[in-house]
Amino acid sequence: MKRVLFATASLLLVLTAACAPAVPTIDAAQVQASAMAAAVTMIAQTQAAMPTPTAVPPTPIPSPTPLPSPTLGSPTAAPPTVAPTNDPESCDMLLDLAEAGAPGNLKVNNLTRGSVTLTIGLSSKNAFGQCGYMSTIIKPKESVWMHPPLTGKGPCYWSYAWVNDPKNPSLPAGAPALCMNSTDKYELDIDYHTMRITPP
Repeated sequence: MKRVLFATASLLLVLTAACAPAVPTIDAAQVQASAMAAAVTMIAQTQAAMPTPTAVPPTPIPSPTPLPSPTLGSPTAAPPTVAPTNDPESCDMLLDLAEAGAPGNLKVNNLTRGSVTLTIGLSSKNAFGQCGYMSTIIKPKESVWMHPPLTGKGPCYWSYAWVNDPKNPSLPAGAPALCMNSTDKYELDIDYHTMRITPP
């Protein structure tokens, strides 16, 4: 009797274990899509929080006090005023990422022992009529992702880096033109003396 009871209990235990629901798995594509969406949101919020440069109007120079007119009742002309002008063709401003086109993927690698300040920009307008610059700071021996708008057939990005290593500050030479016409990964390596771009 005990054997039958033990065999029945063992059979029930095996059947219960076989019928247990499978543990759900995490879809890697969904995790990657969520991470990309969060990164793009953080970049957009960072760019939106950055102050935009505003033109400072020139300080007016006081004119000398006019002398009295030798004849009474002659009209006097008011001094001409000059309004400050904003140059709509200037590219000396932050790049408007929301208006400049589809984002690309640029991985920037800091190969130095100091932090690096990297600035890239468009000196002339792209197909969306946008130009300007964007900057980032990369910690020593680390990498960051930037998502500048694709250049397509338009102008390429210029690049400028400053290595902030107290023992060896430098300006890497050979700053490459970044002609990003694909959403594939571009890679930019920054060393003490050189900058190298690896296209996809």
